[in-house]
Amino acid sequence: SALLDEEFPHASGLRLPIRVLCVDSGFNPHLTYEWVQQHPQASWGPAGARAPSPKTAVAIKGTARTDRLVLGASPVDSSRRRGTRLWTLGTPVAKSELYSRLRLAPPTEESGEPFPAGYCHFPRYEEEYFRQLTAESLVKGHWVVAPNRRNEALDCRVYARAAASIYGIDRFTEKHWLELEQLLSTPVTETDAPASPPIRHVRRRMVSSNWIKR
Repeated sequence: SALLDEEFPHASGLRLPIRVLCVDSGFNPHLTYEWVQQHPQASWGPAGARAPSPKTAVAIKGTARTDRLVLGASPVDSSRRRGTRLWTLGTPVAKSELYSRLRLAPPTEESGEPFPAGYCHFPRYEEEYFRQLTAESLVKGHWVVAPNRRNEALDCRVYARAAASIYGIDRFTEKHWLELEQLLSTPVTETDAPASPPIRHVRRRMVSSNWIKR
Protein backbone atom coordinates (compact mmCIF):
# COMPACT_ATOMS: atom_id res chain seq x y z
CA SER A 1 0.00 0.00 0.00
CA ALA A 2 2.90 2.36 0.70
CA LEU A 3 4.17 1.86 -2.85
CA LEU A 4 0.75 2.51 -4.37
CA ASP A 5 0.46 5.74 -2.38
CA GLU A 6 3.84 6.98 -3.61
CA GLU A 7 3.91 9.97 -5.96
CA PHE A 8 6.73 10.80 -8.34
CA PRO A 9 8.01 14.35 -8.98
CA HIS A 10 7.89 15.66 -12.53
CA ALA A 11 10.13 18.38 -13.95
CA SER A 12 7.12 20.73 -14.05
CA GLY A 13 6.72 20.44 -10.28
CA LEU A 14 3.65 18.22 -10.56
CA ARG A 15 3.34 15.02 -8.58
CA LEU A 16 2.53 11.93 -10.65
CA PRO A 17 0.54 9.17 -8.96
CA ILE A 18 0.66 5.53 -9.97
CA ARG A 19 -2.21 5.01 -12.39
CA VAL A 20 -2.35 1.20 -12.47
CA LEU A 21 -0.45 -1.40 -10.45
CA CYS A 22 -0.39 -5.07 -11.52
CA VAL A 23 -0.02 -7.73 -8.83
CA ASP A 24 0.95 -11.30 -9.74
CA SER A 25 -1.64 -13.62 -8.24
CA GLY A 26 0.36 -16.80 -8.74
CA PHE A 27 2.14 -16.99 -5.39
CA ASN A 28 -0.74 -16.29 -2.98
CA PRO A 29 -4.02 -15.76 -4.85
CA HIS A 30 -6.30 -15.23 -1.85
CA LEU A 31 -3.99 -12.65 -0.25
CA THR A 32 -3.67 -10.88 -3.61
CA TYR A 33 -7.43 -10.68 -4.15
CA GLU A 34 -7.97 -9.40 -0.62
CA TRP A 35 -5.41 -6.63 -1.08
CA VAL A 36 -6.55 -5.64 -4.58
CA GLN A 37 -10.14 -5.34 -3.40
CA GLN A 38 -9.15 -2.45 -1.14
CA HIS A 39 -8.24 -0.26 -4.13
CA PRO A 40 -9.97 1.10 -7.27
CA GLN A 41 -10.68 -1.55 -9.90
CA ALA A 42 -10.26 -1.53 -13.66
CA SER A 43 -13.12 -2.58 -15.92
CA TRP A 44 -13.30 -4.61 -19.12
CA GLY A 45 -15.68 -4.00 -22.00
CA PRO A 46 -16.01 -4.14 -25.81
CA ALA A 47 -13.43 -1.35 -26.19
CA GLY A 48 -10.97 -3.13 -23.92
CA ALA A 49 -9.64 -2.22 -20.50
CA ARG A 50 -10.47 0.99 -18.69
CA ALA A 51 -8.94 2.38 -15.50
CA PRO A 52 -10.36 5.87 -14.84
CA SER A 53 -9.14 6.17 -11.24
CA PRO A 54 -5.54 6.68 -10.11
CA LYS A 55 -4.04 4.07 -7.82
CA THR A 56 -5.94 1.27 -9.54
CA ALA A 57 -4.80 -2.23 -8.57
CA VAL A 58 -5.39 -5.36 -10.65
CA ALA A 59 -4.65 -9.04 -10.02
CA ILE A 60 -2.96 -10.67 -13.01
CA LYS A 61 -2.12 -14.12 -14.30
CA GLY A 62 0.33 -14.76 -17.13
CA THR A 63 -0.19 -17.19 -20.00
CA ALA A 64 1.83 -18.30 -23.04
CA ARG A 65 -0.66 -16.74 -25.46
CA THR A 66 0.97 -14.69 -28.22
CA ASP A 67 -2.01 -12.99 -29.88
CA ARG A 68 -2.28 -9.94 -27.60
CA LEU A 69 -1.00 -8.59 -24.30
CA VAL A 70 -4.20 -8.11 -22.29
CA LEU A 71 -6.46 -11.07 -23.03
CA GLY A 72 -9.32 -10.03 -20.79
CA ALA A 73 -10.68 -9.98 -17.27
CA SER A 74 -12.77 -12.58 -15.50
CA PRO A 75 -16.28 -11.75 -14.28
CA VAL A 76 -16.47 -10.56 -10.69
CA ASP A 77 -16.77 -13.64 -8.47
CA SER A 78 -17.16 -12.69 -4.82
CA SER A 79 -17.01 -16.29 -3.62
CA ARG A 80 -13.69 -17.20 -5.26
CA ARG A 81 -11.85 -13.90 -5.66
CA ARG A 82 -13.46 -11.72 -3.02
CA GLY A 83 -15.22 -9.59 -5.63
CA THR A 84 -12.15 -8.84 -7.75
CA ARG A 85 -11.39 -9.53 -11.40
CA LEU A 86 -8.49 -11.69 -12.52
CA TRP A 87 -6.75 -10.23 -15.56
CA THR A 88 -5.09 -12.65 -18.00
CA LEU A 89 -1.97 -11.57 -19.89
CA GLY A 90 -0.14 -12.86 -22.92
CA THR A 91 3.30 -12.29 -21.44
CA PRO A 92 5.25 -13.34 -24.58
CA VAL A 93 3.78 -10.31 -26.34
CA ALA A 94 5.33 -7.90 -23.84
CA LYS A 95 8.67 -9.74 -23.85
CA SER A 96 8.94 -9.73 -27.64
CA GLU A 97 8.04 -6.04 -27.75
CA LEU A 98 10.59 -5.16 -25.08
CA TYR A 99 13.46 -7.12 -26.61
CA SER A 100 12.84 -5.58 -30.04
CA ARG A 101 12.89 -2.12 -28.49
CA LEU A 102 16.09 -2.82 -26.58
CA ARG A 103 17.76 -3.31 -29.98
CA LEU A 104 16.85 0.21 -31.15
CA ALA A 105 19.86 2.46 -31.62
CA PRO A 106 19.82 6.01 -30.25
CA PRO A 107 20.32 8.87 -32.70
CA THR A 108 23.70 10.53 -32.93
CA GLU A 109 24.18 14.09 -31.74
CA GLU A 110 25.21 15.08 -35.25
CA SER A 111 21.98 13.85 -36.82
CA GLY A 112 19.71 15.91 -34.59
CA GLU A 113 17.01 13.29 -35.06
CA PRO A 114 14.60 12.30 -32.27
CA PHE A 115 14.83 8.98 -30.49
CA PRO A 116 13.02 6.21 -32.38
CA ALA A 117 9.52 5.32 -31.20
CA GLY A 118 9.70 2.76 -28.42
CA TYR A 119 13.30 3.52 -27.45
CA CYS A 120 13.91 2.60 -23.80
CA HIS A 121 15.39 5.22 -21.48
CA PHE A 122 16.77 3.97 -18.16
CA PRO A 123 18.11 5.64 -15.01
CA ARG A 124 21.58 4.66 -13.85
CA TYR A 125 20.69 1.14 -12.80
CA GLU A 126 23.32 -1.36 -11.73
CA GLU A 127 24.46 -4.05 -14.14
CA GLU A 128 22.42 -6.68 -12.27
CA TYR A 129 19.19 -4.97 -13.33
CA PHE A 130 20.01 -5.38 -17.01
CA ARG A 131 21.17 -8.96 -16.49
CA GLN A 132 17.72 -9.71 -15.08
CA LEU A 133 15.99 -7.71 -17.80
CA THR A 134 17.70 -9.79 -20.50
CA ALA A 135 17.67 -13.12 -18.64
CA GLU A 136 15.31 -14.87 -21.06
CA SER A 137 15.53 -15.87 -24.69
CA LEU A 138 13.07 -17.27 -27.19
CA VAL A 139 13.84 -20.95 -27.81
CA LYS A 140 11.60 -22.87 -30.22
CA GLY A 141 8.68 -20.57 -29.54
CA HIS A 142 9.05 -20.54 -25.75
CA TRP A 143 10.69 -18.02 -23.45
CA VAL A 144 13.42 -19.70 -21.39
CA VAL A 145 15.41 -18.30 -18.45
CA ALA A 146 19.18 -18.60 -18.84
CA PRO A 147 20.95 -20.78 -16.25
CA ASN A 148 21.89 -19.02 -13.01
CA ARG A 149 20.05 -15.85 -14.02
CA ARG A 150 17.27 -14.10 -12.12
CA ASN A 151 14.46 -12.46 -14.08
CA GLU A 152 12.56 -10.31 -11.57
CA ALA A 153 13.37 -7.11 -13.48
CA LEU A 154 11.91 -8.62 -16.65
CA ASP A 155 8.77 -9.71 -14.83
CA CYS A 156 8.31 -6.22 -13.38
CA ARG A 157 8.78 -4.67 -16.81
CA VAL A 158 6.14 -6.98 -18.27
CA TYR A 159 3.72 -6.13 -15.46
CA ALA A 160 4.34 -2.41 -15.95
CA ARG A 161 3.68 -2.74 -19.68
CA ALA A 162 0.43 -4.55 -18.94
CA ALA A 163 -0.54 -1.83 -16.45
CA ALA A 164 0.05 0.81 -19.13
CA SER A 165 -2.16 -1.11 -21.53
CA ILE A 166 -4.94 -1.47 -18.94
CA TYR A 167 -4.67 2.27 -18.30
CA GLY A 168 -5.42 2.79 -21.99
CA ILE A 169 -2.10 3.95 -23.38
CA ASP A 170 -2.34 1.71 -26.45
CA ARG A 171 -5.46 3.62 -27.53
CA PHE A 172 -3.85 7.03 -27.20
CA THR A 173 -3.90 9.14 -30.35
CA GLU A 174 -1.71 12.16 -31.06
CA LYS A 175 -4.47 14.31 -29.59
CA HIS A 176 -4.30 12.48 -26.27
CA TRP A 177 -0.51 12.74 -26.09
CA LEU A 178 -0.70 16.48 -26.79
CA GLU A 179 -3.32 16.86 -24.08
CA LEU A 180 -1.08 15.10 -21.59
CA GLU A 181 1.96 17.11 -22.69
CA GLN A 182 0.07 20.37 -22.18
CA LEU A 183 -1.07 19.22 -18.77
CA LEU A 184 2.47 18.40 -17.72
CA SER A 185 3.79 21.71 -19.04
CA THR A 186 1.40 23.70 -16.84
CA PRO A 187 3.53 25.49 -14.22
CA VAL A 188 2.78 24.88 -10.57
CA THR A 189 1.56 28.01 -8.81
CA GLU A 190 2.35 28.95 -5.26
CA THR A 191 -0.20 29.89 -2.64
CA ASP A 192 -0.10 33.25 -0.93
CA ALA A 193 2.30 33.40 1.97
CA PRO A 194 0.73 33.49 5.43
CA ALA A 195 1.23 36.55 7.62
CA SER A 196 3.49 34.69 10.05
CA PRO A 197 5.80 32.98 9.51
CA PRO A 198 6.52 34.13 5.92
CA ILE A 199 6.78 30.68 4.33
CA ARG A 200 5.54 29.95 0.83
CA HIS A 201 3.96 26.56 0.21
CA VAL A 202 3.94 24.84 -3.17
CA ARG A 203 0.51 23.55 -4.05
CA ARG A 204 0.60 19.86 -4.87
CA ARG A 205 -1.16 18.84 -8.04
CA MET A 206 -1.69 15.42 -9.52
CA VAL A 207 -1.99 14.73 -13.22
CA SER A 208 -5.44 13.60 -14.34
CA SER A 209 -6.44 13.14 -17.97
CA ASN A 210 -10.07 13.88 -18.86
CA TRP A 211 -9.94 11.44 -21.75
CA ILE A 212 -9.08 8.43 -19.63
CA LYS A 213 -12.11 9.07 -17.40
CA ARG A 214 -14.53 8.48 -20.26
